[in-house]
Amino acid sequence: MKIGIVLALAVAAAGGAQAADTPPRIFIASDSTAQDYKPDRYPQSGWGTMLRCAVPGVTVENRAIGGRSTNSFIREGRLDAIARDLRKGDTLLIQFGHNDASVDKPERYTTVEQYKANLDRFLAVARAAGAKAVILTPVARRDFKDGVEQPSFPAYADAARAVAKATHTPLIDLGKASQAMVQAAGPDAAKAYYLHYEGAAGAPGYPKGVADDTHFSELGARRVADLVAVGLKATRLPIAKRVTPHVPALMRATSAGGPSCG
Repeated sequence: MKIGIVLALAVAAAGGAQAADTPPRIFIASDSTAQDYKPDRYPQSGWGTMLRCAVPGVTVENRAIGGRSTNSFIREGRLDAIARDLRKGDTLLIQFGHNDASVDKPERYTTVEQYKANLDRFLAVARAAGAKAVILTPVARRDFKDGVEQPSFPAYADAARAVAKATHTPLIDLGKASQAMVQAAGPDAAKAYYLHYEGAAGAPGYPKGVADDTHFSELGARRVADLVAVGLKATRLPIAKRVTPHVPALMRATSAGGPSCG
């Protein structure tokens, strides 16, 4: 009987060690501002892609997809897919708002109250899996008035803050941080963070040129990823120990031509 007990304890210890050795993962539930892109869309880039540079050894499951609000993300079964894959020890980053505010697109539009309820659903998925969740306010658009960068989607940002406070969920106020970043650059220089290219600029994804103040260029995605890394590092979550903000790859002054972390 003593041998049996010893064997049982050994098996349990081995299982515990295996669980402890399971690499941490970050899941991202978001929209086009965070998603991964194929090379033919370059220089359009998402901050979720570049976040990998700040978390070496951590798997980033980037489930962000363009054009999605909390409503459509849930309706299409994307939250259910995360629920199936999420496990204890993972971290779920939740950033929506850009498409929730699309009043003219009923397939996306989400009232502020429904947005708050939907965030609660994302948080419930994380709790059920034993994972940690982080709410992010919607990232800034380039939107200057008289030289002052304006808050982006303030009603949804306030709602995200309220849900985070009410549920004691860590918050990365990406809206305020990115607004400050854009303001510091100024109206003209801030264009480098977004998709502003002439037709002859050689941007593969936009041969006729583009002027887009919502979606990020490679450099913009890198800088926003650094803001997320700073915010994630400041949380008391276990994943914070694996995050290194301000790595050279995220602070580049010139493009690398793709999502390289070198």
